[in-house]
Amino acid sequence: MRKRDYSAQDVLKTVKEKEVKFIKFWFVDILGQVKSFAVTPDELPSAMEDGMGFDGSSIEGFARIFESDLIGKPDPSTFTILPWRPGEKAVVGRMFCDVLTPDGKPYEGCPRNILKKNLEMMKKAGFDAFNVGPELEYFYFKNDKSPEVMDEGGYFDLMPLDLGHDLRRDTILALQEMGIPVEYSHHEVAPGQHEIDLRYGPALEMADDVITYKATVKAIAMQSDAYASFMPKPISGVNGSGMHTHMSLFNKGKNAFYKEGEPYHLSPEARHFMAGVLKHSAEICAITNQWVNSYKRLIPGYEAPVYIVWGQKNRSALVRVPMYKPGQEKATRIELRFPDPACNPYLAFSVMLAAGLEGIKNKYPLKDASEIDMFKLSPEEMKKKGIDTLPGSLIEAIHVAENSDFLRSALGEHVFEKFMENKKIEWDRYRTQVSDYELNAYLPIL
Repeated sequence: MRKRDYSAQDVLKTVKEKEVKFIKFWFVDILGQVKSFAVTPDELPSAMEDGMGFDGSSIEGFARIFESDLIGKPDPSTFTILPWRPGEKAVVGRMFCDVLTPDGKPYEGCPRNILKKNLEMMKKAGFDAFNVGPELEYFYFKNDKSPEVMDEGGYFDLMPLDLGHDLRRDTILALQEMGIPVEYSHHEVAPGQHEIDLRYGPALEMADDVITYKATVKAIAMQSDAYASFMPKPISGVNGSGMHTHMSLFNKGKNAFYKEGEPYHLSPEARHFMAGVLKHSAEICAITNQWVNSYKRLIPGYEAPVYIVWGQKNRSALVRVPMYKPGQEKATRIELRFPDPACNPYLAFSVMLAAGLEGIKNKYPLKDASEIDMFKLSPEEMKKKGIDTLPGSLIEAIHVAENSDFLRSALGEHVFEKFMENKKIEWDRYRTQVSDYELNAYLPIL
């Protein structure tokens, strides 16, 4: 049975046939951290019908203490057997949940519900699918205490002398066993850095898959006493980890981004969508790059784009248009290059989509493409050309986001306020720390 084909009855039948002992219900908090509780097969029928109640007051960004009762309602189409526990007798299944209020309404603090809301806005705008294809990079380390890499390999190296090759292989096999299609994998630029690319798919399905992907990468690494990290910039002086995201809108099976005879084969809708993403990129940066550490990656010189321009061959641009291949109209897409893999994919895909739809709705004009290597331009040249940059730190991103009515609308009042509150706390904790850099630079001379 293929992924997303399961009904509630299919789940109950499979649990019985496979002798599944526990079924985990997964959901994420506003930061994208996975939360889970398990039910037994005896409780599963009622849980499928009515959901399972839980206390949301201790979940980051969820309910306040006096309104804490929430319900996790499993989505049967997301059911899968977790394949990374083959040596255990207890077979474990998993489903993603939508979080509901006690009266059965979608909970406004649930990131999965936020993405569903934005997909409904997409349908009202005349499209029926938002396809995304994320490229998630990550590192393998020897443990979670220090960033000690397990290889000295480089980009596309065939066989780095380490466990990374085998770990990637085992991860891909596990993903495929869960019905998650993988396009390809390879060693990335930095030592210890790897990438496994998922085949593009509908945004809600892909957000679930991203969460599953990250959990699988970590679980497979743990089996070999290794540690996998999606931290955006764990090592100074080398490339950080990004999540380049390919995007396109479809309607009735046709790619709304493609139009024959137009420059770059981009339709007017594609150009307006791209203009919307560029216009609102600084506002959504706090969501797509949500950690203090995210902005250690977003600096010139390490293949991380910070300049708000677009191009085709220009990998220093914020948005890239992959080259069109004749006969592959469905592959026409745009690639957003600044998000990182530590973001909450439900919220990240939500704001990417909302920004593009704003562009289409308001017919934002798209500036000319730029194929200049932005990393070689001086600040004065950038200013002369009118090229803006992304925020340079988390607090800058917060300040831009706080003043964005567009972002508030895309996320909803609850998630917007809770997210900003969390990020301000993170920044305060960061800025009050005394770093090794300060001690090494200033203590001997001051």
